[in-house]
Amino acid sequence: MTSRPDVWTALRGRPWRFLGSSWPWRALAYLVSTVPVGLAVATALFVTVGVGVLTAVLVVGVLVLAALPLIASVVAGVERRRVQLLLGRRAPSDGVPWATRLRASRTMPVAWPEVGYAVLLAVVLWVVDAVALNLLVVFPGILLSAPVLVTSGDPVDLGPWQADTAGEAWLAVGPGLVLLAAGLYGVTLLAAAQASLARLLLDPTHARLTEAVAELRRSRVGLVDAFETERRRIERDLHDGAQQRLVALTMTLGRAELEIPEGAGLNLVREAHGQAEAALEELRSTVRGIHPRVLVDHGVEAAVHDVADAAEVPVTVDVRLPGRLPGPVEAAAYFVVSEALTNVVRHAGARSVRVHGRLAGGSLVLTVLDDGVGGATVRSGGGLAGLALRLEALDGELSVTSPPGGPTEVRATCPV
Repeated sequence: MTSRPDVWTALRGRPWRFLGSSWPWRALAYLVSTVPVGLAVATALFVTVGVGVLTAVLVVGVLVLAALPLIASVVAGVERRRVQLLLGRRAPSDGVPWATRLRASRTMPVAWPEVGYAVLLAVVLWVVDAVALNLLVVFPGILLSAPVLVTSGDPVDLGPWQADTAGEAWLAVGPGLVLLAAGLYGVTLLAAAQASLARLLLDPTHARLTEAVAELRRSRVGLVDAFETERRRIERDLHDGAQQRLVALTMTLGRAELEIPEGAGLNLVREAHGQAEAALEELRSTVRGIHPRVLVDHGVEAAVHDVADAAEVPVTVDVRLPGRLPGPVEAAAYFVVSEALTNVVRHAGARSVRVHGRLAGGSLVLTVLDDGVGGATVRSGGGLAGLALRLEALDGELSVTSPPGGPTEVRATCPV
């Protein structure tokens, strides 16, 4: 993979290629944009510090001053995008949502390089750029436009001398071209130096934040994977251990029924046989709930149809996916539907349920809608609360809309 060119490479190239490229104009755009950005930052810092100092006695000022790192973080984000005009390399992107980044940043200390850069931008850099633009661009521009300006009849002030006639004005065009070329080099050098300074001060913090976010995400996904592994182990142990023993017990009791003559003893054996079969069926149901085999073998679509067919209310399933999804996402989707249908049967008094699932914008969007009595909430310690935590670990979210009288909609969104 080839690296993207940057302004330093362009400056080391041949002069005519550099002046004919887009780099001088990128540098000019960088310096021109620094002026309004610097003014805005200076205003924000001045207002924040002023209000904070004036209200410090009321304690509110301390909270206001605490916003300075947040302002610096916003400025840093803007500057990381602006330096792409010149340095060409994009900041690394890991696809982590901003909500997750914010949660990770709470555990990190104040990024003093970001604060220092924001102060430098507000106090020094935009002033330097404004002066440089006037000296390196505006004055050569006046020299080049002198033949046009002198046609108005007024003399053109060209520094140490004035051009009163068109002939004198044309004499200024040559020096203007030389100064413009030199000015474009000067503008580019100044912009490149400032962009490099911004990257030097801001990239380490960005790298630390990216690393912290990536570690947070790895740990959360690792917990989900460990939980799924433990569920599969429990399901396997129950299927291969306790379930097989119960099967053997029912077969033994069945043979005993054939050997024992009619009487009280046979009745007890038959009762025990029935209880063993009931226990076996309950165990099979529990095993399916822990980690359904249809989910592993055929995916979430088949698993949702399976749990819908077993529900005690009519369920319409409209889940259409292009293929298999990651295991944790499929498991989360299945248990959302399973828990939602269980709640419908137990509490909603619904006559019908609709399950809808699609991929949208790189995320699985799954909704379960019933026409029951409503009033459902995500209570601490409840099944829906556990599902919300499970989805949050995958950077997803669970929302429940259930006004009194219904309908109730359980909506799960999970990136894939």
